[in-house]
Amino acid sequence: MNNKAIAIVALLSGLTACGENPFLTAENETAAMYAEKVKPDFSTFKDVKEKKAAFFDYLRPAVIHENQRIERERTFLLSLQEKITASALIAGEDKEYAVKLGNTYKQPVDGDTVTMDWLSVMLNRVDVLPESLVLSQAAKESGWGTSRFAVDGNNYFGQWCYRKGCGLVPNARNEGAAHEVAVFASPYLAVQGYFMNVNTHRAYQSLRDIRTALRVENKPIDANSLAEGLTQYSERGHAYVDEIQAMIRHNKQYWLQG
Repeated sequence: MNNKAIAIVALLSGLTACGENPFLTAENETAAMYAEKVKPDFSTFKDVKEKKAAFFDYLRPAVIHENQRIERERTFLLSLQEKITASALIAGEDKEYAVKLGNTYKQPVDGDTVTMDWLSVMLNRVDVLPESLVLSQAAKESGWGTSRFAVDGNNYFGQWCYRKGCGLVPNARNEGAAHEVAVFASPYLAVQGYFMNVNTHRAYQSLRDIRTALRVENKPIDANSLAEGLTQYSERGHAYVDEIQAMIRHNKQYWLQG
């Protein structure tokens, strides 16, 4: 890792998306990759297939990294579930990490006890998102990486922030509105912010419930099914869901995962 990459990794480690959510910090390897990688100018691509492949390949490492992180966190939570079932006391490092995860996912441990009820809520939140769903939304929300917010702010998911100066002001913002479109220090943090938003915000509880139901039924975490829980992601409601599901189907040749 060169000095430039190290410097940017150090910067990323102290950043959140405008302080709006308690995102985890980026790990060195993935953050450094985006620090050293030149962002493609997606507006210059003439061939549609090449543009799609370049766009998905650019964001895919961050999606893979987030899902791997979440899988480790989920494995830890499941281990706590087994210990509680066996009447073991959750203490020490296990307790400390549980508290950290609870704060990160906006579900603080209640008092001094890790309970089954708390674990149930956490397991509903700490779970993977299919790359086909994430990358389809990124393409939709950023105009395949060509929007002003993607180019100037690394924002591929249309995420808002609400403090003055926290992001870019939309040109068509309604009079009296105060939101801005969040600026991220790297595409990695934009992907991380999206994951935390979908996995914690009350607007996407239905998506998380669909995912939990698939787990209970021992079925794959299916992108098309999870998309049904995104009706509140856009003012267009289910029409937006239909578009995301169509993108998932039409671009299936590009998916490495579900």
